[in-house]
Amino acid sequence: MCGIIGVTGEADAVPVLIGALHQLEYRGYDSAGIAVVVGAADGADSDARGPIWRIRAAGGTNSVAKLADLAAGAPAGHGAAIGHTRWATHGSPTPENAHPHTDCTRRLAIIHNGIIENHAELRAELEAAGHTLTSATDTEVMAHLIEQEMAGGAPLAEATRTMLRRLRGAFSIAVVSADEPDTIVAARRLTPLVLGLHDDV
Repeated sequence: MCGIIGVTGEADAVPVLIGALHQLEYRGYDSAGIAVVVGAADGADSDARGPIWRIRAAGGTNSVAKLADLAAGAPAGHGAAIGHTRWATHGSPTPENAHPHTDCTRRLAIIHNGIIENHAELRAELEAAGHTLTSATDTEVMAHLIEQEMAGGAPLAEATRTMLRRLRGAFSIAVVSADEPDTIVAARRLTPLVLGLHDDV
């Protein structure tokens, strides 16, 4: 069973995410990952591309511990951030299939718990339109659908809402974008999702 977490506020996001993912370990998982919006000027992905700093690890119940080690070089940041523990349903438990997933521009990242029943037809449509998908998951198609909407000028929330109308299945998601660095868009259909507020975050 997957667990998702998102945080935005004044606190350094990476330690908050790692701590929250440790709290989700009891649910069982085979991989984990985090993504933090750090901005185009001062940050990059762990493979040196884009304004989203992202790390992912596969290794069963040691994945969060591996993330904590990888996060030692994390940029200090207060932008929106998301984290995920994954129990594989589509695609094997590998770093490439671990969440968060990004779009072609690497300007947005998404995490997801649930199943997208029509992911194969959406993947085929996206690939025919020139998108390059790098995982075997159903989740990644959502990032590329949002990318298409944002390329047409839609803000993140509107682009996400339009993408959700295309999906069949049950899910909860959280999405961040470098274009709106302090925003997390979250949505659910038939699965639980909780919003929390705290003065010290």
